[in-house]
Amino acid sequence: MSKIGSMFFCCSSSNKYKRLDEKLGRKMLEVKRNLAGHDNFKSLNGIILRFPQFKEGLQDIRGVFEQYDEDSNGSIDPEELKKCLQQLQMHMTEEEVKDLFHSCDIDGSAGIQFNEFIVLLCLIYLLKDQHLPNISKLGSPRLAATFDTIIQAFIFLDKNGDGKLNKKEMVKALNAPCERSPARITQTRFREMDWNNSGKVNFREFLFGFINWVGIDTDDDLSLT
Repeated sequence: MSKIGSMFFCCSSSNKYKRLDEKLGRKMLEVKRNLAGHDNFKSLNGIILRFPQFKEGLQDIRGVFEQYDEDSNGSIDPEELKKCLQQLQMHMTEEEVKDLFHSCDIDGSAGIQFNEFIVLLCLIYLLKDQHLPNISKLGSPRLAATFDTIIQAFIFLDKNGDGKLNKKEMVKALNAPCERSPARITQTRFREMDWNNSGKVNFREFLFGFINWVGIDTDDDLSLT
């Protein structure tokens, strides 16, 4: 298990965020129904080819992150996050904000770092789609499109449509015609997402794995092949 996976396991093993993850799962199913017949991806290679665009779009968030990291310590604390959400006019309850904060603070540092901030904003985007116009307040018109495409990538991999990924689905995606991967690669990629070894990967777990693959936190682009 990777270092980041170990940290995620520590903060999620108690299933503390089951309610949040179930809500995200229901929202994902709703999006899937709305997208029926309008699939953005036909193959895993189609997702991989978008990695440069994903990385470019998500890097747009860095300016927002630095804006709200008022003390410039490299992380956003709960009060700084509240100011960010207020500016975005994201109307959430204290409990919702708290659950999102702690579920994305995977190292338990009491601060949201850049990668965690990307995940947090994407979760808000999925949960609060009735406020989509406010995403433009982030200063990047392509950010909404980036989040939409990431959500569609998850839906493509979710072959049985239950709002979670399992190893069988990953094997099916990675071993489709013309994109076969060695079994060890498939298992490694799934383990990178299934940090609590539950055999299932929810959207929150997928996001942390996905931004690692895209290469947001490194100078080297990572790929699935």
